[in-house]
Amino acid sequence: MRLDARFSFDSLVVGGGNRLAVAAARAVAESPGSVYNPLFIYGTTGLGKTHLMGAIATLARALQPEIEVEYLSLDEFMEQMHAAIAAGQLDAFARKYERIGLLLIDDVQFLAGRRETQGELLRLFERMQTQGRQIVLTSDRPPAEIQDIDDRLVSRLSGGLIVDVTAPDFETRVAILRTICQARKIQFKDGMLEELARFEFSNVRELQGALNRLVAHQSIGPDAAPAPRTSAAVERSVNEFDSFLTDVASAVQQHVESWQNRVRERVAFWQGEGYRTGVLSRALDLPKEPDVEGLLATFTAAVEHLKRLEKAASTADERLGADPVFRDPERLAEAEDLVEKALAGRTPPPAPALNFQRDAFDVGQSNQLAAHAADEIVANPGGKYNPLLVHGPSGVGKTHLLNAIGNAIADLPMPDGRTRIVGCVHAQKFIDELIAAIQNATVERWRTRYAHVDALLIDDVQFVAGKERTQEEFFVLFNTLVAEGKQIVLTSDRTPAEIPDLEARLRSRFEGGLVVAIQPPDRPLRERLFARYLEHAGRAAPPDLLQTLAEPVVQSVREIIGVVNRLGAVADAGGVAITSQMVRGELGMPTPLSGVPAVQRSRGTRDASFLDAEKIVWEWPDVTARIIEEFR
Repeated sequence: MRLDARFSFDSLVVGGGNRLAVAAARAVAESPGSVYNPLFIYGTTGLGKTHLMGAIATLARALQPEIEVEYLSLDEFMEQMHAAIAAGQLDAFARKYERIGLLLIDDVQFLAGRRETQGELLRLFERMQTQGRQIVLTSDRPPAEIQDIDDRLVSRLSGGLIVDVTAPDFETRVAILRTICQARKIQFKDGMLEELARFEFSNVRELQGALNRLVAHQSIGPDAAPAPRTSAAVERSVNEFDSFLTDVASAVQQHVESWQNRVRERVAFWQGEGYRTGVLSRALDLPKEPDVEGLLATFTAAVEHLKRLEKAASTADERLGADPVFRDPERLAEAEDLVEKALAGRTPPPAPALNFQRDAFDVGQSNQLAAHAADEIVANPGGKYNPLLVHGPSGVGKTHLLNAIGNAIADLPMPDGRTRIVGCVHAQKFIDELIAAIQNATVERWRTRYAHVDALLIDDVQFVAGKERTQEEFFVLFNTLVAEGKQIVLTSDRTPAEIPDLEARLRSRFEGGLVVAIQPPDRPLRERLFARYLEHAGRAAPPDLLQTLAEPVVQSVREIIGVVNRLGAVADAGGVAITSQMVRGELGMPTPLSGVPAVQRSRGTRDASFLDAEKIVWEWPDVTARIIEEFR
């Protein structure tokens, strides 16, 4: 889907209904991947969501010409995915999107009931976010209202910013009408646009349609304004001799630069295909014409060789298909060496994500035991708590802690001086790799990759349940690694005993180490998390603000990130600071009674000796025992 070049922030009329969305969209365009990722914009049709998408893409390209932008509807995404599945090229499909710096998908409300597409999008979003690539989505409703959608996907979207656009108010409608008339050079009598704007149109398209009808009536009426003049209607006076000289100069220039034009065309083509064109670009600066045919033929041959190498590498290890070495003909030798290692099974599994570090994992009562166990493991990998299984609901920090453990272990020195190999992979990725290995008869190579790690970390291990071959292979791998003193860390959304269709032999091994839970953040932890993310966003975090933010109970850290992002967008749109009053208004929290301390307000009339309303448990003691206790 191509974006209209007219869609820009300059041509966008900003009003009360879209101010927050525009501020967020501009922030995303100016710094893709670093703020509000993903950005989810919702609202009914005709309110400017597509215009916002186009404006984001236009500004992002202007500021970062090298960024790859892809804009498409959800239907187009599904068509591409189904075609890739039918052709057996799902891996290539995934690698294509992993290279995109800014992905914009329209109408994601059609995800309802499409579990396969939801799963693929979830995996794609996780990979893109880990690599710092921006995602922008639009829908006619918020994620929570899309029926039959995976809770993990809703949680992932909540970690960015969810913002709505609503119908324009009177002033905005007038501004839109005036902007359209100015662009089209249309004039009306004073007050006509204001009268038209008094009608409460549900969207901008209806407003434009009404204006078009007004223009049509005016053009045939007695008071019709003169037909607007266009630049095409203006006569141009051109001197014949000047025109002749221009034609001659153009012909000479075309003859002199014909070879350069050919090279530029191939540069544009190969850049569009995602390849580096440094060799061709440098040829344009040569003082005289080179062997253009030979240069282009050599470059094309190198690209074709890279394609064959990429296919061979992705067959051995599908994640290698996205390696930038296969996009640069000047790194042909590196690509060949990488393929050789991949075919020998010497390429390690995916490493932990570097953006998840232990010092960024805030600890409270809800996750204290899990954090302590993690520190013990890093102090002595493979010795204590092997395996460690961390379980809890989505978004409470299991993935963060898992990757933080992996990064800490990878930094530990080895006696022989080599670098530790730490594999950190999602269970679904683990399963997909095994299926690909079975298809390509490379299971032994797959086993070799995982058997040579110094630590293995698997996220969402509950997905191996019901997969007979995967459980069999994992059982053998598990025993091999533990016998060699190599650390295993797992995460799950439930305890081993609660995972259905998990083989008893795996369940007993999971429970043979340490099984520890992470709960939704308690109030003190919520305060620290809000303080951290506000500081990360460059915003003040006074104690009264943190106390207000921490009042509502949340189920995940992603909810906290989403709240900070939303409040930041509201503050930026209004040019104000985040205050307790603004938080209460934006989040729909009740206004407390004046003159009552914050702690007491949160408990109403409860005894002030109770410090946290969430921890109050009313127990009615046995009356007889109470009397004996009092009169002893």
